[in-house]
Order: sequence, then structure tokens, then C-alpha cells
Amino acid sequence: MTDVTGPPNALTSGRLPRWATPVLLVVSWAVMLGVFVLMALAGGSDVAIAPALFLGTLLFVVTGFVLSLLVEGLRQAKDRLVTSLVVSAFLVALIPLISVLFTVVSNGRHRFDAAFFSNSMRNVVGEGGGALHAIMGTLEITGMAALISVPIGLLTAIYLVEYGRGPLARAITFFVDVMTGIPSIVAGLFAFAFFALVFADPGIRFGFGGSIALALLMIPVVVRSSEEMLKLVPNELREASYALGVPKWLTILKIVIPTSIAGITTGVTLAIARVIGETAPLLIIAGFTASMNYDLFQNRLMSLPVFVYTQYANPGADVAPYLERAWAAALTLILIVMLLNLIARLVARIFSPQLGR
Repeated sequence: MTDVTGPPNALTSGRLPRWATPVLLVVSWAVMLGVFVLMALAGGSDVAIAPALFLGTLLFVVTGFVLSLLVEGLRQAKDRLVTSLVVSAFLVALIPLISVLFTVVSNGRHRFDAAFFSNSMRNVVGEGGGALHAIMGTLEITGMAALISVPIGLLTAIYLVEYGRGPLARAITFFVDVMTGIPSIVAGLFAFAFFALVFADPGIRFGFGGSIALALLMIPVVVRSSEEMLKLVPNELREASYALGVPKWLTILKIVIPTSIAGITTGVTLAIARVIGETAPLLIIAGFTASMNYDLFQNRLMSLPVFVYTQYANPGADVAPYLERAWAAALTLILIVMLLNLIARLVARIFSPQLGR
């Protein structure tokens, strides 16, 4: 009988099974973790998990390329190498994020209780106390900064995209780019110097000054993100609105902004997340206190980043309670940022235009 099967297909023969890649990754991590465990036992130190995972990922890339070269040939080995590099870059980017989250959660859970969210640090030395005054201060200062910066940034972006032509638009773009790179402490110094001159008080400290400092940092982020989102709106939508006799301002209000609202909301959230953890400007202009203060325009106002700094920088005789409060405040700050991102996604989903299929 004649053999009709023919020669093997060079493109499909000699292929690694689908489970080879994940198994090789797990084995590479296990090998490096085992090496680091032996090193830790020999040196009497803790196991460095993050470096072990990083080196295990590099081992996965090298061994995957060599194994594919031996089994599949050079062509498939190059393809697997590039794929492994992309996957490895993603995994390496996740390692510090997961490490930070694990560290903050493991250290902050000890004081993550009702007392921490219902008490201030007034007359508290050592154990006890809470961060209610810092949480309220952060919400007030950041909320006022958002109320100031979001309208200014959004209107500036609308001007640059819809109206801006000539030297003025170029000058605004240039100064927005310059403001993007301003160190946060410079914004705090500016706010302090400005209000010290206005009120003739060289020792002025109040929460509204902190809002102004944070607004200076938020405005360029809001302008840049909103500008890019507005540019993504198709010109056909604008032209169709103009063809129906709708004026330009109403087209922007009813067509352009609703179409780009999802991206604008994301940009505003990123701007808030960028400034909510700032310490230096608030330490300069808002100061710090151990008591509750709900007034943005009078007296010092504590914030969560400054609270974390003061608990670390000025511990008492018993250091443990101060460190526990600092880690709990850091965990609270991360949860606030996470909640803001969830709210932004919900707002974007509700108000974004529903396109027909």
C-alpha cells in the first residue's frame, strides 16, 4: 500500500505543549525561591520574595528560549522569546505593586479598627488614638483642590482644542508643560509665600492654602488628560452638529464633552490620586495638629500623608503604636484612592454615551 501521509509539516511538528509555558514559569519561580530560602537559612535572615520572583522570571525567559530552540527550532524560539519578554515585563511590573500592597496590608491591619476611624490624636501618648482628624483633613483639602482645579483645567483644555490658535494657545501649552514638572514642595512654598504676603502673617497655616498648593499640581494633569480626550472626539460629530445649526458652545456642551466624559473622568481621578498622597506642600502650608478641625480657612489641618510622616518621624518611647498607626493610615490612603477609581469608573459608565450596534 502506498504511504499517502507525506512528509511532516515543518510548521506544526516539534511543538511544545500548551502547558509548557506556565509550568516552566512556576518551576523557574520555585527554583529561585528555593535558592533564596537556602540563602536565608544560611544567613539567618528573611526570605527576599520579590528578588526571587524577579530572578525566577528572568530564568523563565532564558530557559524557555533554550527549550524552544532545541524542540521547535530557531523561528519558533524567537517568537517564544518575544512573547516571554512581554509576559515577563508585565509580571516584573506587578512584583513591586503586589509587594507594596502586601507590606501595607500586613502592617496596617493591626490598627485597622473602629477606634482608628473614630478618634483623633488629641491628648494621646503611646497606644490608642486614631486618624479621624487626618482623614477628614485629607478629604476636605483634596475635595477643595478638585473643585478649584477641575473647572480650570477642563475649560483650559476646551479652549486649547476648540478655540486656541496662535501665540496665546502656544504660551498656555508651554506653561502647562512647565507646571507638569514642578516639584510639589515648590507649590507648597508658593502657596505659603502668597498667603503670608496677603494676610501679613509669616506663620500662617490653614487647610485652604494646602488646597491651593494641590490645585497647582492638579491643573496641568487635568489639562493634559482632558485635552487628549477631547482630541479623540471625531470631527464628524462636530460637523454634523454645526450642519444642524447648533452653535459651537452648545455642540461642545452636548456633543463633545459627553462623548469624552469617560476619559475626562479617568484623567480627573488620576490627578486626584497624584496629589492625595503629597506630603511636602501640606506640611509647609497646612501644618499638622492632633485635634479635629473641620474649618479649611482657620488653624492647622492634618492630612493622612502628614499623619504618616509625623508618626514615623516623631515616635514616642514605645515605637510600635506609632508605626502601627502610620501603616494603618497608609492603608487607608490606598483604599481611598481605590474607592475614587471605582467611583470614576462608575461615573464614566453611567454618563458615557450609549452607542448603538
